[in-house]
Amino acid sequence: MESLHPRIRLLWIAQTAILAAVLGAVLVAVDRWLVPVPTAGLVGIVAVAAVLGIAYAVRLYQIWQFELQGDALYLERGVITFVETAVPFVRVQHVDTQFGPIERVLGLSSVVVYTAGSRNADVRIPGLTPDRARRLQDTLRELAVESEADDAV
Repeated sequence: MESLHPRIRLLWIAQTAILAAVLGAVLVAVDRWLVPVPTAGLVGIVAVAAVLGIAYAVRLYQIWQFELQGDALYLERGVITFVETAVPFVRVQHVDTQFGPIERVLGLSSVVVYTAGSRNADVRIPGLTPDRARRLQDTLRELAVESEADDAV
């Protein structure tokens, strides 16, 4: 199984920091306009949220893996709920490569695989270098086309 690029941890940790800052801002607003919150409690809550978020990001990186096998794309991910996904190539409709602004700064991209048969059935593989994402996109596209021919009646 292939792991994600290590820089994805920085993205996930940055997202955690942003969420902790938003939580802090909400608690400051609550303190100011609704109920007094002790400063130590406010700092403690934000610090615990940040530490838990960072631990979650590190653990998620350790678990997140994917692999192309002969018949499908296999993914393993999740910290609290572990998820194993198999995406048969015959179900692949199209494949996109995405580069968000923070991902571009970190030199990362994501591959999104859209599948047939159900609503919102897409799989996202984050934390790839742009070259790896393009190669994976091309490979998935080729395997989907080949599986269409194999699936014909």
